[in-house]
Parts: sequence; C-alpha cells; structure tokens
Amino acid sequence: MTAIPLYQLDAFTDRPFGGNPAAVCPLDEWLPDDVMQAIALENNLSETAFYVPEGGGYRLRWFTPKIEVELCGHATLATGALILEKLEPGRDSVSFETRSGTLGVKRDGDMLVMDFPALPAKDVDTPAGLADALGKAPIRFMRAIKNMAVFETEADIRAIEPDFDYIAGMDGLGLIVTAPGDGSDCASRYFAPHAGIDEDPVTGSAHCTIVPYWADVLGKDDIHARQVSARSGDLYCRMNGDRVVIGGKARLVIEGTFRL
Repeated sequence: MTAIPLYQLDAFTDRPFGGNPAAVCPLDEWLPDDVMQAIALENNLSETAFYVPEGGGYRLRWFTPKIEVELCGHATLATGALILEKLEPGRDSVSFETRSGTLGVKRDGDMLVMDFPALPAKDVDTPAGLADALGKAPIRFMRAIKNMAVFETEADIRAIEPDFDYIAGMDGLGLIVTAPGDGSDCASRYFAPHAGIDEDPVTGSAHCTIVPYWADVLGKDDIHARQVSARSGDLYCRMNGDRVVIGGKARLVIEGTFRL
C-alpha cells in the first residue's frame, strides 16, 4: 500500500467553506499520469495539485476530475500556502516550474501573491446562440485562451443560468462572464464544462484575462476582482507589464492520507 499526503485548502478566502477548494498532494517522485488523474477524479474538486522537488523549488501539475490543465491559479495559491504556512514556514517565497513557465508565490503582508502571465483577450464575433445559452446577450465578446463575455452589471452576472452543453461545445476553453462590480472593480463567474467543471468557484487563471481587460477599461493597474459564484472569493490583482500579480489568502481545512 502506498500512502500519499493529502491536504485540502480553500483558496482566495480566509474562512472555511469559502473561495475555491483545492487538493494538494506532495510527492517525492511522480506517480503515473493515469493514477494522478484517478486521484483527481476521486477527490472530485475542480483541481488537485501534485508537486515534486526540482532544483531549489518544485515542479507543479494540476488535474481536474477529467483532464490535466495548463494553468491553475487557485491550486497554485493553495500549494504555495501549504508550503509557506505549514510545511516550510521559514520560507518567504517558493517557485514552481509548470506547463505555463515559472510561477512564484510569495508573502506580501497578510496575503500571498502569485506572478502569472497576462493573457489579454481580443474581440471576436459573438457565437450564434450565446444569448439564448446565457439568458441575455453580452455587450462584448472576446477570446484569449478562454472566452469572455462582458455584461453591464454584476446583477447580470449573478442572474446567468448557463446552458453547459452549449458552453462545452464552444471554441476556446470555457467561458468567463464579467461586468463592473458592485463592491469591487469587477465581478465574474467562470464555466468550464469542457474540463468536467460546470462552474469553478474562484478561478485564478481566468484573471489573467479579466485583469488586463478591466485595467484597460478603468485606466488603472490595481484591480480588486470578485468572483461571484455561490462560494465567492476576492482576488487583489495588479498589472505588471506582461504579467498579472494575483493576491489572496488560503485556509487549510483538511489533512489526511490517500492510500493506493
């Protein structure tokens, strides 16, 4: 029997039951890909992160219950929080080699901040049927790696009851919906049925596209973003050239052992 440490953290929140839960499994060496995918399916969270030591840092990978993904913000924040706040509390920062390059997590006051690549979207034609799939037509439709539909108000975002089959069939990776926020600079939700996640509670990687858009529209680099899913979460972001700095908190809620 193989015993694997397993932690669950709620990311982009300072309280249990908020933000986005992620599982984190520290490894001495990689498990077979199919085993990691099976563990992610067993956990049934939007992402399970696995990491192994490499150089002075670590190599990090992320799996949804269905696929391995190229970039995940909340599970990176959760992994950084686990290392910096529990496993290696003497450290002030940690770096991860990933499919999206080197990603860092470091302390910044009472928060942890991540350094991610900016992925600005470009205007494209609104797909036929989108208004029916969302219950309302957006005022703008854009695409980077993820699709993004812009609406007028936060109330519009909260009211959306999406057709997940439609979104799963779209070009691009899922759908961001965003609008000016009531108590924040911007509000958003993110739907990713293509990856086995109908709605992701709080999505760091989506803000690689959300933040460049609102920084340009609002004419400022510091953006307080709120993802208004049922769990909700706050992200404190800053444009830094072609990078997006994403800050937040994470709360450890479960410690255990996965037994194979």
